[in-house]
Amino acid sequence: MNVHELRTKYIEFFKSKGHAQIQGKSLLPDNDPTVLFTTAGMHPLVPYLLGEEHPAGKRLVDYQKCIRTGDIDSVGDASHLTFFEMLGNWSLGDYFKDGAIRMSFEFLTSPEWLGIPVEKLGVTVFQGDDAVPRDEESADVWRALGIPENRIAYLPRQDNWWGPAGTTGPCGPDSEMFYYVGGAPCGPDCKPGCSCGKWLEIWNDVFMQYNKKSDGTYEPLARTCVDTGMGIERTVTILNGKSSVYDTEVFAHIRGAIESAAAYTYGSDPEKDRSVRIICDHVRSSTFILGDPKAVSPSNVGAGYVLRRLIRRAVRHGRKLGITDQVLSPIATVVVEQFGGPYPELRENQNYIIEELDKEEAKFKETLEKGEHEFEKLLPNLLKDPRKIMSGRLAFKLYDTYGFPIELTEELAAENGMKVRREEFDEAFKKHQELSRTQGGQAFKGGLGDQGEMAVKYHTATHLLHKALRMVLGDHVAQKGSNITAERMRFDFSHPAPLLPGEIQKVEAIVNEAIKQDLPVTVAVMSLDDAKASGAIALFGEKYENQVKVYTVGKAPDDFFSREVCGGPHVDHTGGMGRFKIQKEQSSSAGVRRIRAVLE
Repeated sequence: MNVHELRTKYIEFFKSKGHAQIQGKSLLPDNDPTVLFTTAGMHPLVPYLLGEEHPAGKRLVDYQKCIRTGDIDSVGDASHLTFFEMLGNWSLGDYFKDGAIRMSFEFLTSPEWLGIPVEKLGVTVFQGDDAVPRDEESADVWRALGIPENRIAYLPRQDNWWGPAGTTGPCGPDSEMFYYVGGAPCGPDCKPGCSCGKWLEIWNDVFMQYNKKSDGTYEPLARTCVDTGMGIERTVTILNGKSSVYDTEVFAHIRGAIESAAAYTYGSDPEKDRSVRIICDHVRSSTFILGDPKAVSPSNVGAGYVLRRLIRRAVRHGRKLGITDQVLSPIATVVVEQFGGPYPELRENQNYIIEELDKEEAKFKETLEKGEHEFEKLLPNLLKDPRKIMSGRLAFKLYDTYGFPIELTEELAAENGMKVRREEFDEAFKKHQELSRTQGGQAFKGGLGDQGEMAVKYHTATHLLHKALRMVLGDHVAQKGSNITAERMRFDFSHPAPLLPGEIQKVEAIVNEAIKQDLPVTVAVMSLDDAKASGAIALFGEKYENQVKVYTVGKAPDDFFSREVCGGPHVDHTGGMGRFKIQKEQSSSAGVRRIRAVLE
């Protein structure tokens, strides 16, 4: 079974069970400062899991593109990926454990769907602790479906518990499904969840069952939800009996382009194979980031920093394979051809993808030349040391200041009869890596955006600001992104020039007048066509469902200040939001301006 068939079957199955198919969202989440990227299929569904009504109903299914960068340095082995696709289905106050588990089991084992033998499956459930009882309800359903006792493992909170994102809020146990790859068990305790490699996780059902209170106790939620997720690449690997995600058809054409450019046959040399896998993943990831409707460009901060790191690591490994021409753009073209069907934004943004990859690759090649030049400047003093050892601190400076890879520093040192004190470099690099991991987002088993009072006020303020900008600057203004915390808001919008002081004052005055008027904020569910006909603004070239939420600030239906398609949440009235103040207005990227503002 290939990726397209799995994606299609999953959607078909859950639609047959009454689920509405919804659109996957951007890789770059709005209004969630906890992560740089969408890191799990449930990430865009967070407001609805917390109680917002979804316009498509209570049963949902989709496929979602995701990026996780916490283990970026592990990419190159058989399983780690930076970009991956997640299949997901949700119950928002509808079915719960019994329904979710039975549907998961049917899709996995029925000959009509995946047809995995029952004897190949094992599951884990929450073992319980002093705060929350053991999840026997899930275990009983698995037993009833034919999963034997020795393939049901009770695991602790660190393995089978989800949330809350902060110190309080919705959370609950989960039940994970594993595939047994075969061979003798590692020992008598080898059960699903064992880290020996015999059991591979393919699916996770999360049951949002409790609310954690500020005193640390748990109370049952009145409205329980189910969030499930299946990784496409890992499941295809299992279904096709492969030992590595990179051996599947997902990467076959991408790998072929690399082999052709490098005049190398994959499988001939373990170290070169690792470079091929890194290029496969990093170019695919970079292509999707650049092809996103809210695309970023390579930079030294935030998501742009992660993108730059992926691109440069791919170029370096292309160099290790002996590729002297353009490394990235020919491979990216293959990615666009392969994934442009389910993700048409890749084809729409193909020119931008190629241009940015070529520019960044050229910049990095200049960086390598500068790094080599700096090394040459250091060399006379280094050679004076009779020990012929280069400090790791100095090697890290070359890396941190010039982006010069440690492997190249070691190569140049070896050519001159020296060694690099690698332990010292690794210590400095580890500190750098921890910072990067914090900035780049981590493995997501939670990570809800702030739903607190101030964040909701700031979310509403983005609507007021958007309207005010269009009133002052013109209808060409369109929101290009936003980021909200409990302390401030950041708003990106299309405009070709800096705002004049007078324009900033006008925008502030309009927003503050809308707040002063204490306008009602109402929501309605309608078709996207009806929303646009009513005067609502839809953002970013975003993918929308057939039914959307429309938030109106003002006296609906005709006398309103602002009307936008949006998921929420928002205040009920604008009064009491505070005084709106623009702190800074600056360029974000070509043709895009950025405003930072507060509510005082």
